[in-house]
Amino acid sequence: MAEQQRGILVRFFVGIWSLFNFTRRLVFGVIALIVLIGFFAALRTGTARLQNKTALVLDPKGAIVEQYTNDAAQRALSSLAGDKSRQTQLRDILTAIDAAARDPRIARIVLEPDGIESAGLSTSREIGAALERFKATGKPVIAVSNGMTQGQYYLAAHANTILLHPASLEGVLLTGFGAYRNYFKDALDWLRVDVHVFKVGTFKSYPEPYVRNDASPEAKEADLFWMNDLWGDYLKDIAAARHLDAAAISAQIANYADAVKSVNGDMAKLALAAKLVDKLATPDEARQMLIAEGVRDRHSYRQIDFADYAALVEREHPLDTRPQVAVVVAEGEILPGDQPQGTVGGVSTAKLIRHARDDDDIKALVLRVNSPGGDAFSSELVRREVELTKTAGKPVIVSMGNVAASGGYWISMDGTEIFAEPTTITGSIGIFGIMMNIPNTLARIGVHTDGIGTTPLADPIDPRRALDPNVGTALQAVIENGYRNFITKVAAARHKTPEQIDAIAQGRVWSGTQAQARGLVDRLGGLEDAIAAAAQAANLGDNYRVTYVEKPPTFWERLAMNMGNDALVRFANAVLPQMPLGLLNQPQIREPLRLLQSASDGKLGVYAYCFCSMR
Repeated sequence: MAEQQRGILVRFFVGIWSLFNFTRRLVFGVIALIVLIGFFAALRTGTARLQNKTALVLDPKGAIVEQYTNDAAQRALSSLAGDKSRQTQLRDILTAIDAAARDPRIARIVLEPDGIESAGLSTSREIGAALERFKATGKPVIAVSNGMTQGQYYLAAHANTILLHPASLEGVLLTGFGAYRNYFKDALDWLRVDVHVFKVGTFKSYPEPYVRNDASPEAKEADLFWMNDLWGDYLKDIAAARHLDAAAISAQIANYADAVKSVNGDMAKLALAAKLVDKLATPDEARQMLIAEGVRDRHSYRQIDFADYAALVEREHPLDTRPQVAVVVAEGEILPGDQPQGTVGGVSTAKLIRHARDDDDIKALVLRVNSPGGDAFSSELVRREVELTKTAGKPVIVSMGNVAASGGYWISMDGTEIFAEPTTITGSIGIFGIMMNIPNTLARIGVHTDGIGTTPLADPIDPRRALDPNVGTALQAVIENGYRNFITKVAAARHKTPEQIDAIAQGRVWSGTQAQARGLVDRLGGLEDAIAAAAQAANLGDNYRVTYVEKPPTFWERLAMNMGNDALVRFANAVLPQMPLGLLNQPQIREPLRLLQSASDGKLGVYAYCFCSMR
């Protein structure tokens, strides 16, 4: 009987192993099949010949970023798993538009902005400027949409013709800019959590949600000042592109309810009446218009997607051995150590700058900054490498993107020249520290902390114990010293006195235009302007090429990047079911709580961070 039971048990485990082995082989077989199909699809795409009178379809998806936040293989797997959050690199869009302007085979651009989920105003200005360069060659841009947010419309406004779906529920939704946050003081008080903030700067508002239930009057005053400047630029830009009156657009927004009521809630009709669009057309009608104005290709017009076109342009250009102007991207939060791309690492980003300095083929460096700041010490590590590169004789031109504030300004201050868009969010020169203590929280559940130390300073910032007032005084002195160092470094870099910098610092945020007026920025312009200035500073004239200094991709990452037109991902999504990734994370709640969590690890975090996002 025992032997029979052992036999049943053995057969059971053998069956489990067989099932596991079969599943393993099946999964790897499917992956291999996907890779092969994607590979041959990429080859087929790569050998396709671009014909004359082709339309470049510019249809960015997801967030438009300076740099991907993950590698190509991760992006493919994320899409395979059903993650709909996608990213498009700004450089890829600009490369495609500028190459198309010179390419006689490209007759026009068809802009489809509806897939853009987020793009900062300065990013949109860069793309708008590229579209204007394209139009200057005599080639048209046609925008086709089912309904647009104000961010999407900013790009569409640069088109010669805008076609909007007549049944659009949102039309063209212009609402203005706002910056709203969640405040946690009552929740933290209820939890009996003691939050200690140490800061310098009247306008340094980042830590306010932990100690207040609302924004301070100083924060509201400062935020409204720079947001009004950006909103004015937005209205001015779209009015100029559409030959409209900015004041009239602003007046309609102020009386939006009456305007919507006057057209019986027909948002498409309202957009047409306000001359924000040129024609109302369904997708099939728009397609027929494009066929009539171009060349029919099967059931649509002759076209190529901008991502495929950018890859084609890269393949068609031979090896370029000209001197290099290098671009190092510093995008995202500034964190200690070695960080992945899409984040500024105190060690990793400093290493990239050092690599550019040591490479004799690189004659100048552009530091492209799109960061609200973060860890203060890591910011200093990056700034020091910029200073050393400049001292070594290589010009370092800083190009500020959507935001280069607080720690983002810290890493920028020593540039040979600093470029910013008028709509860049910068400044916020100030630092703060934050700590969390939870003895009352623990006591609430019957947990108490006690012991003895050899001195009063033994384990002084243990979150389980109340903060000693003397320790708090010492920590505030540390933060004040950090602020003095910050403004002293800015003063030296910008050829001003610390007192002059302090008057425009105090954590206050400025637009690019406002920052230039106060001497924090040298020139207004975008990435292309900064690259040209770097080449000029290195005496290269027009004899240079642009290269991005990034972590080199692995073999599998290169394979995924070479899958033209996302062939692997498209095939996988077609043959495999979508897999939900779980509940949505709300960044408005997740981000501030993450900082609070880091404040409970028994160390004082010193941050040069700016809350300067808007919607």
